[in-house]
Amino acid sequence: MLHEVEREANTKAEADGVAPTTIALVLIKDKQRDPRRYNVPIVNEVKAEYFLAVAGNIVGLGNVWRFPYLCYKNGGGVFLVPYLFFMVTCGVPLFLLETALGQYTRKSGIISWRNICPLFEGIGYAGLMIIIYTAIIYIIILAWALFYLFHSFSKVLPWASCSNTWNTGNSSLSTNWTKLENATSPAVEFWDRRVLNISGGIDELGSLNWEMALCFLLAWIICYFCVWKGVRSVGKVVYFTVSFIYIMLIILLVRGLTLPGAKDGIIYYLYPEPSRLADPQVWMDAGTQIFFSYTICIGNLITLSSYNKYTNDCYKDCIHLCLLNSGTSILAGFAVFSTLGFMAYEQGVSINEVAESGPGLIFIVYPYAISMMPLPQLWTFCLFLMIFLLGLDTQVNVTIHKKNPEGSFIYLDLLIISLTHWLGMLSSLHLQGGIYIFQIIDYYGCSGRCYLFNAIFQSICIGWIYGADCFFENIEEMIGYRPRPFIKYCWMIFTPVICSGTFIYSLVDYIPLKYNTYVYPAWGYVLGWILSLSSISFIPLWMLFGLFRAKGTLCEVSRGQLSYILKYTTAGVGNVGPGVPQYVQVFVPTQFLNENSIIADEAHIA
Repeated sequence: MLHEVEREANTKAEADGVAPTTIALVLIKDKQRDPRRYNVPIVNEVKAEYFLAVAGNIVGLGNVWRFPYLCYKNGGGVFLVPYLFFMVTCGVPLFLLETALGQYTRKSGIISWRNICPLFEGIGYAGLMIIIYTAIIYIIILAWALFYLFHSFSKVLPWASCSNTWNTGNSSLSTNWTKLENATSPAVEFWDRRVLNISGGIDELGSLNWEMALCFLLAWIICYFCVWKGVRSVGKVVYFTVSFIYIMLIILLVRGLTLPGAKDGIIYYLYPEPSRLADPQVWMDAGTQIFFSYTICIGNLITLSSYNKYTNDCYKDCIHLCLLNSGTSILAGFAVFSTLGFMAYEQGVSINEVAESGPGLIFIVYPYAISMMPLPQLWTFCLFLMIFLLGLDTQVNVTIHKKNPEGSFIYLDLLIISLTHWLGMLSSLHLQGGIYIFQIIDYYGCSGRCYLFNAIFQSICIGWIYGADCFFENIEEMIGYRPRPFIKYCWMIFTPVICSGTFIYSLVDYIPLKYNTYVYPAWGYVLGWILSLSSISFIPLWMLFGLFRAKGTLCEVSRGQLSYILKYTTAGVGNVGPGVPQYVQVFVPTQFLNENSIIADEAHIA
């Protein structure tokens, strides 16, 4: 067996003019015999737990506050054309890549890439950096949702009244307040002057908001107890959270469709403008939305899938989950724009004067629209409970980024959640100028450019370095059949080419961040690009580190020998079915071995 591998590698090397190499079989023995300390995959005993956990991970706030607005802004129903294009060529192939990789290797996002292709291990670290920034953003949003949730019990909703201490003389409840000179909505003043207590800019961080700090602490405690027993507790939490999210979404949809003006809102949402297909920005928005909503290229899909049974049909799961995500986005659009149509009807204005995306939609426009309904406290409670659960599902899943030996979940998850809590506390939520830093983290640290850059190298790694055919064989070994060949061609050609083009366009068409009318100072933009580069740079820097660490001449490595090294480094990695193997078989060229390697002789080879 050993000689066959060596002979095959040398034959290919000689054909390409590369110096022959010696392949050794390395047996890595488990030094910790206590199974409780071994990184044993915890297999999902109930398929529904995995399905709901991934559904909770990919169905998030972006489905509610981003997709509907993008659809309306980018040509209505026509936006579905580029959206479906990116879904088929990038979203589904990369979703399958990550779920299959996690199920096959049974490892986390970082370790999986190390096993498949050591030179591309930086992909895992790049995804981890994006996850850290995402966790900071979501823990802040959870605190905001709790703050609004508590105020939903007020006899008079505070964002529907102009008689509060934080209101100014410009606050107006007029149904036509958008046309009054200098008039502002009480919902805007509640957000700016009560929730954020916003300062004049990022240079004026201001004082601490203790009420928001307490909401932040409560959100932190809830997140911790959702994950304190690791993936087992998460599997139980998602039964309630995901189910309740869809119940609330359907209730809000039905209520919105029964309101006057709802029809106009739906027309604005879906009215097609075919001419918008010629705008590159429409395609850019569609691509980034797919990456945001599918949560691909950051690693937690790999980790969640690593808890599956080895024979789980990950291909069917991929198709069903992708359809669920996109269907939820479209459904949420009907719920949002039917309510916005009602708001525009009540105020006597056009819908384009009230339509927003992001936090402005959830924390300003939508609450104000609900305050005009009968029983506003009930509908406000339903809305913000749904928002909280949407954020909670995402926040909980990102803390399971790394697989740990049973018993150490509690310590690592405490560390991760504590880190995001204190970073969020220092950087954003509690200070008057914190919203400006929040926007920088969201716009740059969680930028679509970072997702696209990861996607390019993931596709190249699996499609060309490891080999799309080889990975198809791995999938067939697990599920008993091969996916459609189109997926393979996406990994090899379509996905990296499309993502590269979109990434380049995002750099050429870069628009500096602004918060409303506020323009950031130069150092604010520098900070933002540092956040973006902190994830992107991991991939090329790790490659350079691997090249300089490798033995042999640079010429040998650069002429292609490294590709054979990477291919045979993973031999035997799929032998991870039920049970704990005593040895892991890895084929490694001898010039890349170190003093800790155990070289097997012929007697060790089965």
